[in-house]
Amino acid sequence: MKAVTWHGTQDMRVDEVPDPTIEQPTDVIIKVTTTGLCGSDLHLYDPLGPFMSEGDIVGHEPMGIVEEVGSSVTKLKAGDRVVVPFNISCGDCWTCNQGLHSQCETTQNRDTGTGASLLGYSRLYGSVPGGQAEYLRVQFGDFLPIKVPEGPSDDRFVFLSDVIPTAWQAVRYAELPKDGVLLVMGAGPIGDMAARIAMHEGHRVIVADRVPERLARVGALGAETINIDDVDDLAAEVRDRTSGRGADSVIDAVGMEAHGNPVAETAIKAIGILPDAVARKLMVNVGFDRVAALHGAIDAVRRGGTVSISGVYGGATEPMPMMQMFDKQ
Repeated sequence: MKAVTWHGTQDMRVDEVPDPTIEQPTDVIIKVTTTGLCGSDLHLYDPLGPFMSEGDIVGHEPMGIVEEVGSSVTKLKAGDRVVVPFNISCGDCWTCNQGLHSQCETTQNRDTGTGASLLGYSRLYGSVPGGQAEYLRVQFGDFLPIKVPEGPSDDRFVFLSDVIPTAWQAVRYAELPKDGVLLVMGAGPIGDMAARIAMHEGHRVIVADRVPERLARVGALGAETINIDDVDDLAAEVRDRTSGRGADSVIDAVGMEAHGNPVAETAIKAIGILPDAVARKLMVNVGFDRVAALHGAIDAVRRGGTVSISGVYGGATEPMPMMQMFDKQ
């Protein structure tokens, strides 16, 4: 089959690779019909290269048609149409029973100290072949895949693999009060969807980004927008719009791809040319992330408010504003 594979920093290729097979009786094989390209894939393209191996198949937003099921799978059959969430979770361990599927104890990566395995997302998360391929092995066939109806096009359902649940969880973690104001940092797919969910629930939403087209899209849906390149102080602008208090809740939907820290940018590039074993240790234990969005979120939230982080961070970070975090409760 053909698959998108990693061959080095900023070197992705479409290769012929072996077809996946049933490895456990709970597995299913799907023929992938649609797969998303996530902003998180950019981390594999560049900064997280030290955790990748040549030939790794990437991608974690797939859906498709079931081709084959393992002997113990009872809820799916060949021909069923499914969406596959990116967290690989068993649905039956202690953490899954707490609703913490991204921390599944069955697929947790204890050797790297990380949570549940992810489709196509480096050795940090299990080195599991991903979904940007013609076929995909899916674990826990009776729990993980989501069966969807025949008929409507794939774009009706594919966001269930990542974008919708990630954005939904971000809004839930934000704990917006009934009449609360939400600030969303970043108007990419997750920020856009989080804004839609919060507005659907009746909240006032402000979205900050620096890409005019993104801001125009969420603005057309009813969100207030701030182009961060047009204001001197984002937090001050948010306070001006919220009776001087700041947003009740802020979602960081940007993560380590934030602009605004040339020192971190240089550090990331420097780490990228080190031997993998050295780079991995530095990335996990030494600050290198760009945290402009996170610092902005902490500054813009009101006292006693909540910051919900769904943007991906890849290692230790630079000093955090601990006094401000404590003082603002």
